[in-house]
Amino acid sequence: MTLKVPENQTIVIFGATGDLTGRKLLPALYNLFVQSLLPQDFAVVGYSRTEMTSDEFREHQAANVAKYSRTGLDPEAWERFARHLDYLAGGFEPEGAMHHLAQHLEEVDAAIHGRGRRMFYCAVPPSLFPKIATRLGEEGLNQGGRIVMEKPFGFDLASAKELNRQLHEVFDENQIYRIDHYLGKETVQNILVFRFGNSIFEPIWNRNHVDCVEITAAESIGIEGRGAFYEATGVVRDIIQNHLLQVMSLVTMEVPASFSADDIRDEKSQVLRSVRSLDLNDVANHCVRGQYRGYRDEEGVAPDSQTPTYAAMRFMIDSWRWQGVPFFLRSGKSMAAGRQVVTLGFREPPLRMFRAHKQDIPAGRVNEIVIDFADPGSISTQFLAKEPGAEMILGAASMQFRYQDSFCTANSLEGYERLILDAMLGDQTLFTRADGVERLWEISAPLLENPPPVEPYAPGSWGPEPSLGRLVAPFHWHLSST
Repeated sequence: MTLKVPENQTIVIFGATGDLTGRKLLPALYNLFVQSLLPQDFAVVGYSRTEMTSDEFREHQAANVAKYSRTGLDPEAWERFARHLDYLAGGFEPEGAMHHLAQHLEEVDAAIHGRGRRMFYCAVPPSLFPKIATRLGEEGLNQGGRIVMEKPFGFDLASAKELNRQLHEVFDENQIYRIDHYLGKETVQNILVFRFGNSIFEPIWNRNHVDCVEITAAESIGIEGRGAFYEATGVVRDIIQNHLLQVMSLVTMEVPASFSADDIRDEKSQVLRSVRSLDLNDVANHCVRGQYRGYRDEEGVAPDSQTPTYAAMRFMIDSWRWQGVPFFLRSGKSMAAGRQVVTLGFREPPLRMFRAHKQDIPAGRVNEIVIDFADPGSISTQFLAKEPGAEMILGAASMQFRYQDSFCTANSLEGYERLILDAMLGDQTLFTRADGVERLWEISAPLLENPPPVEPYAPGSWGPEPSLGRLVAPFHWHLSST
């Protein structure tokens, strides 16, 4: 997991004129270039149906980088970076549609001495993944290449299995990179170091000491004009089925033998297999779906829509480490505040000697570790302490680690930057394996197939009332937004 500079190679971006490329991919590649993390000789070839010249493509992407890059746009650096950009118009059908791309890549490869090293990034709707793979296979471009795909990887378990089958007809599993930008976050990766690199935490990271765990990804914004997308997806498919379950696997996995991709992904898959399957009773009593008032007025949303913009649920893990510990996952749009946190609530000590001396401390505000994985991130511990004075009066206290206070964050990489670099290096540690993605759909299937009713909630709240009461009692949601 040490950063290296990749070998010379070509990066082909399918969907090069789309929003994802402009907002994330080209700014990420530019930032890697500015930090000298790209090869000496490399090429970025944009591929899309839109007719434009390479110069027009460069001009279009310069505006995107200026708007979305975290480092801004330096004219001199951009001029040097833009020399590596190229563009080719084309489609994905019929057979032979990518023959001109294959010929072009041969010329590019000779110019940069790439020796056939290529990465194909699919910044397109998932329905095009199999077509792209087929076209690449026809031209022999799968040989030695890597293919990167965005979520959602499938729409349900059956479609995920079929998509894996189609991809495996062309690419080996070690050539497939299923990207989840949450796993590229510095603070998410730090969960492993915090757990396994510090002997004071690992011994208490189990059912003997942990009472419950909450994982929250709340957004204060709504769907921002993406009505058609959200109607087809919903919050469970968009956030919980992938992002939050992935974070849960990092919080709960056993110690890997090493930081190698295989060892870490083996342990993640193992703990996901231990997640107890939801039955109808679990869905009815421990899952809540919500929709913020006003969602149905959004463009592209059905007037009688039952699509959830909020979901909260409880999972149990049947393993020696976690037996009996409830895991509460929650995500929603138009919430009271943006929060991305993992909260481990620890059991209260059995002694009653301190109870009479506690002041008005809200339940759950002590004996917990809170990992905030919204950039730049922090980790805090909440505990009881004696207040100064002659009397034995207890109050809540906190110790906090913040990335920006402890480390220089100037060279830290954003999620897409880290994951693109890893894919260029051939490091699959932070990418999901086929068995892992299928298990994520298995876990989510009961909620998707037999969903509870959608409960309305007010924009700017913490969700529908059932999720604040019945679902999580006696536990609290960690709402430390003030």
